[in-house]
Amino acid sequence: MKATHITVFLLSLAILLPACGDRHKDAGTDDNLPKVNVATVTIDSVTVHKDYPAYLSAFNTTDVVCRVNGQILTLDYKAGSRVKEGQILFTIESTKYRDALAQAQAQLQDARSQYEYATQHYAALKKALESDAVSRMEVKQGASAVEQAEAAIKSAEAAISEAQTNLAYCTIRAPQSGLITTNTIDPGSYCGGEGNPVRLATIYDDSKVFANFTVDDASYLKMIAEEKKDAMLDLKHVPIVFSEKLAHDYTGEISYLAPAINTSTGSLPVQCTIQNPYGELKPGMYVTVALPTENIPDAILVKDASLGTDQRGRYLYTLTDSNTVAYTPVTVGSLANDSMRIVTSGLERNSRYVTEAMLKVRNGMKISPVDIRQTKSNR
Repeated sequence: MKATHITVFLLSLAILLPACGDRHKDAGTDDNLPKVNVATVTIDSVTVHKDYPAYLSAFNTTDVVCRVNGQILTLDYKAGSRVKEGQILFTIESTKYRDALAQAQAQLQDARSQYEYATQHYAALKKALESDAVSRMEVKQGASAVEQAEAAIKSAEAAISEAQTNLAYCTIRAPQSGLITTNTIDPGSYCGGEGNPVRLATIYDDSKVFANFTVDDASYLKMIAEEKKDAMLDLKHVPIVFSEKLAHDYTGEISYLAPAINTSTGSLPVQCTIQNPYGELKPGMYVTVALPTENIPDAILVKDASLGTDQRGRYLYTLTDSNTVAYTPVTVGSLANDSMRIVTSGLERNSRYVTEAMLKVRNGMKISPVDIRQTKSNR
């Protein structure tokens, strides 16, 4: 009977000893703790941008007009095409203006003949006056005739210049290079533009375009403060963002600040010049101007995807020295480098935080951290 009890006791002891050994092993290592990716905050110099909605306008817009009266004979361009400065766009019936030019030229020839005769006659009268063959009144009349002939020449020359100008208007050329709209009057129709010029088309110079937007006075004051700190904001390469990504990236240069802030809106009209070498940008397009407003030399950055949001605001899961997860409320700023977010308060320069699997961790939970490499090295 005693042998049986001893046998049972030894079997029980053999079963319990390995289990106790396993429990001791688990308590002394982190092998069973969940592995979670973590990172140390990035310290970097960043420029803070503020987005402003804007619309594009052409660098220069010029109307093509009819300045004479007559029938439109030809249309010499294709609507929507790109035309060059000086290119013929329309021709207008010119018979009336050719006749006017010929008449003015004939009047000039007659005036010159009158002038030649008047000068010769005046010279003869002055010589005759020396021998008292004519009166002084006759000499004065001869001088007056010369002056009248001179005036007739000037009048005829002015008439020729006007006739030549009107004749030139019968051939309408592009005043600038650019994209041209469709015509407002068709060939065969009469255009009465002599008294009041009539618009026939419009040319848009799109070699560069303007982005027009308004800046709130607070941002304007912040920009001035940055300049006083010698924190040079790059206003020559301002990022331009489109609702759909284009084949090329674009930046603009701030080229105009209105002289006064609009008191009714509290905003300042601003214009940004954008080069358009590929012709992708069209007047009337809506864009976003990412205007630089502040330089932060040592900003604390975290991955934007690592941030959570609850009723108290934005937060991160940070790690203590003992690798325990801590719920940490933070105050954040704008995005930087596309995927990083500026943290203005709540973190230290050496803080570690959970980068992913946020739904699997909780406050006070102990984890086995797996450090990941950041896009920027800490300084």
